[in-house]
Amino acid sequence: MSLLQIKQLSVGWAGQGAVLRELDLTIADGERVGLVGPNGAGKSSLFHAIAGILPPMAGTIRLLGQPVRPGAFHPDLALVFQHAEDQLFCPTLTEDVAFGARNLGLPEPEVQARVAQAIRACGLDGLEERPVHRLSGGEKRRACIAGALVMRPALMLLDEPSSALDLRSRRRLIALLSQMEQALLIASHDLEMLLELCPRVVLIDQGRICADGPAREVLGNHELMAAHGQEVPHSLTPHDWVSHDHDGAVRTAP
Repeated sequence: MSLLQIKQLSVGWAGQGAVLRELDLTIADGERVGLVGPNGAGKSSLFHAIAGILPPMAGTIRLLGQPVRPGAFHPDLALVFQHAEDQLFCPTLTEDVAFGARNLGLPEPEVQARVAQAIRACGLDGLEERPVHRLSGGEKRRACIAGALVMRPALMLLDEPSSALDLRSRRRLIALLSQMEQALLIASHDLEMLLELCPRVVLIDQGRICADGPAREVLGNHELMAAHGQEVPHSLTPHDWVSHDHDGAVRTAP
């Protein structure tokens, strides 16, 4: 049984018609999948549908074999928004991370244990009582992830998780995500990050899946990427040996 199974999904926003059309997608337990495509392709709409925020016009979404009901609470699923400010709303880091665990109705000692574990896993030790508005951009992003981890979901949806991060924060994020046991579906324009994290990539455009396969094959296909407004990642682009070397040295041909 697949962890996530989507069949013939069509989704649209009020007054806009269908944004996703007859989409089929499956994700296995623990699998990491990158989701790429141009702005407006339907990536965020897909996330909102999977999370039960946006009701399907047609088709089905099942998580762990059970239907995802719009508007219901699905603790096995966590959505991490692109903008941390859309997700962080409690006065302190500890209170924000604890919010999801308390919604599960867990005993307070269990809530505190999960919060401490999530904060530690996300490298936020020592910031427990800091107001969330005083966290840095990278800390806010990891705080959002900690708030998801505290519920111990089977699947995490991450919308542009490396957006607007500096290089150090981006590396910390990649290291954090690489250690996770949960299945990850990551929508991002950071294709180099997806190459590091995701063995599989799905390319979506105009509400349809245009490619689904090994990350290096999909992202390295120049014709496919160009046809859908994407560029092949730098690391997959052939270079002139004489003028270019990844270690920064300039060499001449022997």
